[in-house]
Amino acid sequence: MASTSNSVTLTRHRQTPTDVVRGVSARVRRSADGTLALTFVLEADLGKVRIPPPRPSQLVHGLWEHTCFEAFVAVDGACAYHEFNFAPSNEWMMYAFRDYRDVLAFPDEMSTPDMTVRRAADQLDLDVALRLDTMSATHTTAPLRLALAAVVEEEPGRLSYWALRHPAGKPDFHHADAFALTIEAPRLDSIPDPR
Repeated sequence: MASTSNSVTLTRHRQTPTDVVRGVSARVRRSADGTLALTFVLEADLGKVRIPPPRPSQLVHGLWEHTCFEAFVAVDGACAYHEFNFAPSNEWMMYAFRDYRDVLAFPDEMSTPDMTVRRAADQLDLDVALRLDTMSATHTTAPLRLALAAVVEEEPGRLSYWALRHPAGKPDFHHADAFALTIEAPRLDSIPDPR
């Protein structure tokens, strides 16, 4: 089966300076089996970054107040979208929205994402795999628009905000301008003729 893959660089919001973070990037892979795989890469002096300790995988509100990575997923052309927060602690959260910041009830059918965190002296990688069919059947076959972002908390609590694209004004990952990556639906490879 074919897959769609992209590598992107996130930029820092100009109103949130940092001397600690060198860069944030992401790799996105969408498979024909209905999986959206994301890898976030934080390059920084990790000794000066507040990284939450490992915990059991569980739903936690307010992860964006500390170091976390975020993915916003919308079907291309739709106003509705999902927000995912992934912390290096293995905690996560998902919110569903009808439109810009108009939150729906939490969908109870969402499966726990597969997350892996790898850490070195100056790099932290977070891999996550999401099943698109748990958002809706349409998510598995339609083109998707993505907004990818990160919040990095430094000692002594200063935050920097990173995104594919920042709208004018204060940081706002929900803004339509932030949905800067379109991922086409993968096609099944053609089956070769055995003759």
